[in-house]
Amino acid sequence: MEPLAIPVDGDPQSLVDVDPRLRLEQYQLLYNIPGGPPDRFVREALTGSTRGDLTAFTVFTPYGPNRDDARRLVADLRNPSGPLAPPAGVSVLVAGGAADVSDVVGRIGADFPRTALFIVLTTYAVLFLLLRSVILPAKALVMNSLSIVASFGALVWIFQDGNLSRLLAFQPLGFVETTQPVILFCVLFGLSMDYEVFLLTRMKEVWDRTGDNVGAVASGLERSGRIVTSAALIVVLVAGSFAFADIVLIKALGVGMAIAVALDATVVRALLVPATMRLLGRWNGWIPARLQRFVATRLPATEAEVKTALAR
Repeated sequence: MEPLAIPVDGDPQSLVDVDPRLRLEQYQLLYNIPGGPPDRFVREALTGSTRGDLTAFTVFTPYGPNRDDARRLVADLRNPSGPLAPPAGVSVLVAGGAADVSDVVGRIGADFPRTALFIVLTTYAVLFLLLRSVILPAKALVMNSLSIVASFGALVWIFQDGNLSRLLAFQPLGFVETTQPVILFCVLFGLSMDYEVFLLTRMKEVWDRTGDNVGAVASGLERSGRIVTSAALIVVLVAGSFAFADIVLIKALGVGMAIAVALDATVVRALLVPATMRLLGRWNGWIPARLQRFVATRLPATEAEVKTALAR
């Protein structure tokens, strides 16, 4: 049997390392005894590592499961034409912490872009029908991305690099859990879009009545500011309470959500959104002539029209 050419702490453990004094021929004779090996220790080693045509090898490496070196080792072991390829007729199945991390990261990396694209496209379509504009939905998606990206950066700075570890009472892991960005994206995208809809619908109501962009921005901020601030404050308090959890994953999710919602309700909604709408001016309500027929039915724009529509 040829040794494995991989970094290990000690020799790989398998059914052929029961006793270093035994040679391969002796192992073959021992395991070919009818009824199994007579020695109890050898018999337990055989039954614990072999079943049918499957044989388990346990390899200890100096790499942690989240290290790039560990994932490269998993890829080399699984590569049928790589430097660690098994002999002809032998298939290798790799398990363990590094393999689990590699599989999860690979699966999420393959599926998440399609999921994110679906969310973005459907959100754009709904906002397009609601706001009857091509520009405003795109601007809303960009504004939402800012607070989400900021929360991702905060997670890296706090939990991966270990800043604020004493204040939040946790041991830095040196990495961000793979599922955290995905969960935060899904949750924060919905929360941020709620605040965006509150603000833009109020602005659009004034724009439909007056055609005054400056007045629409000011009125939208005035009418939606209290409800956006109150809703954001509740979410920040609830999510921030997760910072006292003992599990780092829960702590990171709570802190990330609190930071993102706080930034979204202050910097993004109070400053960036009205500033961009003021700069865009009449382009906020622009829609190509070809698309106007798809949104020809005007939605109720005033409170009186809403009450009239509900009464019908």
